[in-house]
Order: sequence, then structure tokens, then C-alpha cells
Amino acid sequence: MASPRFRQALWIALGVNAAMFVVEFVAGLAVGSVALWADALDFAGDAANYALSLMVLSWGLLWRARAALLKGVVMTLFGAAVVVRALWAFQHGLVPEPLTMGAVGVLALLANAGVALLLYRFRGGDANMRSVWLCSRNDAIGNLAVILAAAGVFGTGSGLPDLVVALVMSSLALWSGLDIIRHARRDMAHARQGQPAG
Repeated sequence: MASPRFRQALWIALGVNAAMFVVEFVAGLAVGSVALWADALDFAGDAANYALSLMVLSWGLLWRARAALLKGVVMTLFGAAVVVRALWAFQHGLVPEPLTMGAVGVLALLANAGVALLLYRFRGGDANMRSVWLCSRNDAIGNLAVILAAAGVFGTGSGLPDLVVALVMSSLALWSGLDIIRHARRDMAHARQGQPAG
């Protein structure tokens, strides 16, 4: 059974991610930033992941592992979708507006740094708890990358830094998704053998 602290942390994380999805999605579309758009979609995915995590807290290890497996697959698909979006933006020569992009990136970083610190103590649990920690960590890293991309766009007048960061974020999503899948499969094997999560 998950602790009340972990449940409360998940509710906070869910609220932050849902709000920042709206902010970054609107801003990303408005300024033409693939990195912001990608980060907004990541926020949406994470909000759904936190909601799913809250739902399975009282379930047994096997079902929690299955939920984590689903999250891992979603993260992997997200990474692939960002690659496709970045290639499309490259073909069309999009150059985002860097000042708004950077300001939204800073706001998102502050929000997610708080969530990552809140969830840090829970990172060593089962695959489901680990996936929650990885989501929050990836958000903070992604926000830093968006800020760097905004600086790069401002300094060069090119959309290339935005695209590079979008591709880096997609690689992070792919790696984390595969890592979650690996841990979830291990937890599923342990659950079938009647062993605790390791």
C-alpha cells in the first residue's frame, strides 16, 4: 500500500503537469517552437501517467507493473512522435520567437524542479514509482533544454537549436520509456513468482 505522502505528491504533480501542458501547448503553437510543443505533449503524457499511478496505488504488484509497462510504451511512442514533428519543422524552416519561448521554459523549470524534489524520495520503489520519478526528472531536464534552445535561437536567428533540443528530448523519452518497460517486465516476473519488487 502506497504512503499518504506519495499519494499527495502524485496529486500535486498531476495538477502542475496539467496546468503546464496548457501553458506550454498554447505558447508553443503561438511562437512556433517544436521544443515547447514537445515539452507540452510531455506534460500531457505525464499528467495522464500521474493519474494512472494514483489509480493503481492500491493494486497488487502485477497490476502496478502492467500500468508501468503501459506508461513506458507511451513514453517511447512520444519520443518517436517528437522526432517526426522535428523533421517536419526542419523541412518547413520554422524559426520560433525566442523570448517568449525562454520565459515559458523558465516557468516550466521552476514548476517541475519543485515536483522533482517532491518525488525524489520515492524514486527507488517498484516500476510504477520509478516511472513517476523518471517523468518528473525528464521534465526538469527538458525545461533546461528549452531555455538553452531559446538562447540559441536568439543568438543565431535559426530554428536549428529548437530542433536539436526537440530531438534530444525525444531521445530522453525513448531511453526512459525503454527503461520503464525493462523494470516493469522484471516486476511482472517477480509478481508471477510471488517475489517482492526489486
